[in-house]
Amino acid sequence: MARHVLRGGRRVRGATPAEATALMEWDAGEKCRDEPGPARDARLKVVAAVDDELRRRIGATYALADLVRAYGESSRWFLELAQRVAPATPAAWDSAATLDAAFARWARNASDAVAR
Repeated sequence: MARHVLRGGRRVRGATPAEATALMEWDAGEKCRDEPGPARDARLKVVAAVDDELRRRIGATYALADLVRAYGESSRWFLELAQRVAPATPAAWDSAATLDAAFARWARNASDAVAR
């Protein structure tokens, strides 16, 4: 019997506990990303840069497990990327608001994400 995790109008087949936890964190990141304030534009730039980095690291076809693996490795590259993209806006370096938001967007397009 396949396990499903519901998230943002999508189900993910056979999600592991680590994947389910990551999905919840990533969904929360999307909410943080969209909060109004002076850092919002910088947060969006960092999210776009993370998108580019994920495209380079995992390509166009991937499963949720690939994203979870990339997320685990992101501590090696995220802060440097965020500081380079938004050097004058430390609030945009918050991985909970930017990194997680980018991963949430990518999770919706994982090969094992299915429409409800």
